[in-house]
Amino acid sequence: MQALVNKIWYEGHPLRWLLLPFSVLFALITAIRRSLFRLGLKSQTALPVPVIVVGNITVGGSGKTPTVIYLIELLRQHGFNPGVISRGYGADIQGVKVVTAVDSAAAVGDEPAMIVARTSVPMVVGAKRVDTAKALLAEFAVDVIICDDGLQHYALGRDIELVVIDGKRGLGNQHLLPAGPLREGAWRLNQVDFVVVNGGPAQANQYEMQLSPSAVLPVNPKAEAMFDPTQPVVAMAGIGHPARFFETLTQQGIQLALSHGFDDHQAYDKHVLCELAASRPLMMTEKDAVKCRDFAQENWWYLAVDAKLSPQFDQQLLSRVRSVAAAKQGKSHGV
Repeated sequence: MQALVNKIWYEGHPLRWLLLPFSVLFALITAIRRSLFRLGLKSQTALPVPVIVVGNITVGGSGKTPTVIYLIELLRQHGFNPGVISRGYGADIQGVKVVTAVDSAAAVGDEPAMIVARTSVPMVVGAKRVDTAKALLAEFAVDVIICDDGLQHYALGRDIELVVIDGKRGLGNQHLLPAGPLREGAWRLNQVDFVVVNGGPAQANQYEMQLSPSAVLPVNPKAEAMFDPTQPVVAMAGIGHPARFFETLTQQGIQLALSHGFDDHQAYDKHVLCELAASRPLMMTEKDAVKCRDFAQENWWYLAVDAKLSPQFDQQLLSRVRSVAAAKQGKSHGV
């Protein structure tokens, strides 16, 4: 099914024309919803600290999670105490939940589990982002909130919008769902504060981001084996664009005996993965690793990657955060 969807969205499959009427309906529904917020018929909740929404206008992975991690580290380096909120996609969360380092991906979502495992950042997940943001502020001394995804969740007031685009796949056929991958039209890029292009050339007023491999690490935190880069591996990826991960492995000189893509956010079964690997080393993404760490074998590995952005981006982002923070602080003091 996913292969057919990719052909329709990114390879010009003619079935897209049959789906266009549904895209027109989707456009109408989303336009009405935006209008309700714009006219004040639906309320948007403003928060007392800067809110950065990191999202996309396409369905599927584009590199949001590495971008969120990059922002966490950047803000910390410059004296801020950021916190993160997320929907916790795939987890059955009643109300809101604080994410801890021992939480499983099934309990909080794979991306929140990965973010907290990597950064130990204060993080709250839940279906309603306004509620998660309020809980984050009540529980932790954070002075910037990063919203992982949620660009279209307009009930949450935001001060900075950052959109991440897959540099290889771009906006696909530029149709709205379901005929294309777009949640909102390409026009939305003209309204956001930052457009980050992951792994591709950036246009004017956009910023290029590269994902740089940093280390091959054991999925099982108790494993003592060392990775042998000369031995072919079975590669797997349950992300929006698995081919990107497989290409990265090849560029790192890692030989692929087999590559297998899973659906994004898919839960994994130990026996299925053991059968897939067939005693060979199994290589996966960091996002997949957090879902497998409780049953990982000694020869299961993941490739950690770090986002790299330009000093110009850093300066512009920090300048905007400082400006918003000063304005909100002044408002709270009646200035």
